[in-house]
Amino acid sequence: MIRLFVGWDDREQVGSHIFDSSVVHNSSLPVSITHLKKSAVQNLYGQQIEDGTNAFTLSRFMVPALCDYLGWAIFADGADMLCRGDIAELWAQRNSNYAVQVVKHDYKTRNPRKYIGTKMEADNRDYERKNWASLMLMNCGHHAWRGMTPAIIASKPMLSTLQFEGFDNRDIGSLPVEWNWMVDEQGPNPDAKIIHWTAGVPGFEHYAATPHSDEWRAELKKVNHATD
Repeated sequence: MIRLFVGWDDREQVGSHIFDSSVVHNSSLPVSITHLKKSAVQNLYGQQIEDGTNAFTLSRFMVPALCDYLGWAIFADGADMLCRGDIAELWAQRNSNYAVQVVKHDYKTRNPRKYIGTKMEADNRDYERKNWASLMLMNCGHHAWRGMTPAIIASKPMLSTLQFEGFDNRDIGSLPVEWNWMVDEQGPNPDAKIIHWTAGVPGFEHYAATPHSDEWRAELKKVNHATD
């Protein structure tokens, strides 16, 4: 069974439901989906977790602890994503040589502000390894995660965690770019497996006409209706 952890923020929860729906509709294997709601993770570990531009910025790094440092898991931002491929194909790329496998984006953003027109609006700053952690294939039993306890994650600077500081470069493997395709930075891609609207989901008015937004609304229609 595929273990999938999805980001959760009350302010864009419709996006998480749409992502879940798209995963289930396209997966050829059973998927167990867990939403990373910040308050629930805090209650579990008794740790205050700092917010980033969304509520699950740091919770994602607690997935190995949630899995008792055993087995594998996938983390996806989810709230601003749509899965077009079979997530079992991503699961099949697990490589025990690595602690984590990511799409290694190398770019400067074209969007200096994100979530424009919403209560989430914020600066969209550039930094090394930006968006690497938005989609992770995680080897929870790898020794590199042992130093990432919930207490340590809560105490470290957020940016250092997002940049995988403390991980040896050889422990970070690569995934094909189609599994984290950033349409508002890279443009449309009919071959994308996971579409990622990094600046704002099409459900926000400012981003209603972004690339592939028609597919997002089609999935929303599935979520909103019990029958076709």
